[in-house]
Amino acid sequence: MDSIIAASARALAAGDALGALKRVALRNDPSALALRGIAMAQLGEHPRARELLRRAARGFGAHEELPRARCVVAEAEVALAMRELGGSPRSLAAAAATLEARGDRANALHARLIAVRRLLLLGRTHEAESALAHLDARGLPPSLAAVAELTAAELALRSLRIGPAQAALDRAQEAADRARVPALRAEVAEARAALARPAARRLFAGGSQTLRLDEVAALLDSGALVVDACRLGLRCGPAWRPLIHRPVLFALARALAEAWPEDVDRNALIARAFGARRPNESHRARLRVEIGRLRSLIAALARIEATARGFVIRPRGTGTVVLAPPIDGDQASLLALLSDGEAWSTSGLALALEASQRTVQRALVELETGGQVRSIGQARARRWLSPPLTAITTILLLPTALPFE
Repeated sequence: MDSIIAASARALAAGDALGALKRVALRNDPSALALRGIAMAQLGEHPRARELLRRAARGFGAHEELPRARCVVAEAEVALAMRELGGSPRSLAAAAATLEARGDRANALHARLIAVRRLLLLGRTHEAESALAHLDARGLPPSLAAVAELTAAELALRSLRIGPAQAALDRAQEAADRARVPALRAEVAEARAALARPAARRLFAGGSQTLRLDEVAALLDSGALVVDACRLGLRCGPAWRPLIHRPVLFALARALAEAWPEDVDRNALIARAFGARRPNESHRARLRVEIGRLRSLIAALARIEATARGFVIRPRGTGTVVLAPPIDGDQASLLALLSDGEAWSTSGLALALEASQRTVQRALVELETGGQVRSIGQARARRWLSPPLTAITTILLLPTALPFE
């Protein structure tokens, strides 16, 4: 490695992308192309960065496995920043194995951290937690240690483990201070700010109360029957009943919980669950069937009893609470993903939300009509953005499964 390449690499490690570019901007050898690609990625020019990294990878010979593996890792991070989540993770895993075998432990861990962050974006928190648990971050550069701790903090926050999340953020702050990279410090500060922002609303007769993440965690551990409209399920103590794929049952459970300790009229339940304005005997028969299914599903959490005019829920815990998202609307999770400040493709959004691409496209058109999102680019290069939701945290709206699911 010549002195100019070494100086450019040191500038990149310190977060000085412009300083790195000044040294290699006029060079076209593979090492310089790779450094230029990384610098362009740090500046947010992701398509150009990917092009440079691919040119660099082609430029390295067949015997230069180590630099080619580094280019694969850098390109994978660019793809993550571009929210292109549909690619196979095999090439990244192979690059990590090559780097590990050649003694480049730092870049091997970097590759594995990229894989964990991809799993987080897809909402596959159990797989991400398992992968992160097998990583050994001891003795790594401070910048990588900070990324590892930030990833651990996000995992803990998604599972509402507030204590471990705060501890991970403290370690991330220490590592970011040692790294002296402003972008890392800003990322840690943003993660800390999420703890103080409203994360959900507790609904009650006549109004609502905003709750922080720690208050949501305390509520879930209170022993009350919680109808969680953020994650679409019911919880009482350690027991969890997901209803994300059973919207009719969840609508019935929420209507009964909002009225507790009073009952709910049958016609009101039919309108809430089925959208029928003029209920008939067919609707009433269907209501009885769905109530029976709900009663069977949540028997360990609550009883549902028939009354003269409808039905009433009787929780086995200390009471019933409805936990609503901090923002209203059917597209809350979509807005939560878009509010991270990155430009998403419809295919990436569809993967993260486990929905069809056509469904996501229709939702985006509706949100664009309402001025909540905007698009950039055309055709296959089209990407979607939304203004950051600075007043709230979207942790509970991101696609994920609670650990007790």
